[in-house]
Amino acid sequence: MSKVRSILFCLLFALSLKAKAADTNSLVWHTATGRVSAEIHAEPLLPLLEDIGRQTGWHIFVEPDVERNASTKFKELPSGEALKMLLGDLNFALVPQTNASARLYVFRTTMQNATKPVIVAKAAPRRVANELLIRVKPGTDIDALAKSLGAKITGRIDKLGIYRLQFDDAAATDAALAQLKDNTDVSAVDYNYILDPPPSAQAVSPASLPPGAGAPLSLQLNPPGASGKVVVGLIDMNVQSLGSQLDKFILPQISVAGNAPDSSDITHGTAMAYTILEAIAQVSGGGTSAQIQPVDVYGGSATTTSWNVALGIQAAVDSGANVLNMSLGSAGDSSVLDALIKQAMADNIVMFGAAGNTPVGTPTYPGAIPGVNDVTALGGPGQLADYANYWSGDNLALPGTSFVIYGGQAYAVQGTSTATANASGVFAGTQAANAASAAQIIAKMLAKFPVPTK
Repeated sequence: MSKVRSILFCLLFALSLKAKAADTNSLVWHTATGRVSAEIHAEPLLPLLEDIGRQTGWHIFVEPDVERNASTKFKELPSGEALKMLLGDLNFALVPQTNASARLYVFRTTMQNATKPVIVAKAAPRRVANELLIRVKPGTDIDALAKSLGAKITGRIDKLGIYRLQFDDAAATDAALAQLKDNTDVSAVDYNYILDPPPSAQAVSPASLPPGAGAPLSLQLNPPGASGKVVVGLIDMNVQSLGSQLDKFILPQISVAGNAPDSSDITHGTAMAYTILEAIAQVSGGGTSAQIQPVDVYGGSATTTSWNVALGIQAAVDSGANVLNMSLGSAGDSSVLDALIKQAMADNIVMFGAAGNTPVGTPTYPGAIPGVNDVTALGGPGQLADYANYWSGDNLALPGTSFVIYGGQAYAVQGTSTATANASGVFAGTQAANAASAAQIIAKMLAKFPVPTK
């Protein structure tokens, strides 16, 4: 081998190792437990801080011109120790904020010099690598179609012609997607997207609660009025018992993703149910006929998929829900889920979706689907929360922080998911209390809860 060829070979080999290391970098930040696991190989500081900001929701500021490549490996460390391992010889300060995301300052000299904000770009949509969702036209032989593609049908909503297809690998999935887009029997086809983990509720001491917060929620269940029963389909994690006084507002739970394991930790679904009931109580004067139909689309997992959300929506509608709360989201816009939601809207189902907890001007789905009331969060009166999405399609902004009582403990939960639950509760409580039409109530909400300019 010539000297030049030898040098080129060594250079290419080194580059391949660097690329391989970058591809295998992993950082998992469990915000619910405050534990962190990482396997990082020569990752530059800025991408690392962007990843931390994306997973934690923190607002991060770094001293200009500071550079460092991180290489470390650890499992289940507390946040503070994890930051020491990730940032090495750099200094940092994590500063909590009142009714806002914490701020992380990274610097070599002094905290005051950490003035450059780390802009967290919207993450590319994640997807199940070997699955597609498909909606076919009436009369299509879906079994024959799947067989021709070498796919297995692993999920069915026959009455809507919606199916989940599983392939051997990602390459076969991509090839099938390209083929199906040109198939005249197919009305919609897309990847099965993974939805982001919802924010966790954080335990707070009674002394830290704002005035009036933390008092046990009192609500009286009334018989439905002449306009009929209002049922909020809560498409979320499983809902735990809120006690005998509030459980009467919670209908028997439906699970489309398997049963979640028992846990003493409050789930996101429980926090959203409480928030909805609290909003209902505020607009109804303490008595209502509105109830919640919980639909668990997570099954104990930290994430869910477009397919499970589709199943959850259909299950909620089939069970009589006429309002849907979707405090979840993804950057992936599933055309199949879009079609299902449009069908539900045609049946006069009112929907509220979360705008997303990354402060970017790009849409989050399913909230951004036309016709869904897309809800972003307020951090204070007339002020968009600093973590909140500010996409131009957001059409409502409500408080993004809620204080929940569960098992005698107070919790704070924050995000556009909370704002969405507040919106669903306001709508449901108002509709149950009077005979106003959905359009009239939404018009009043748009006037009362406008989205402030960024």
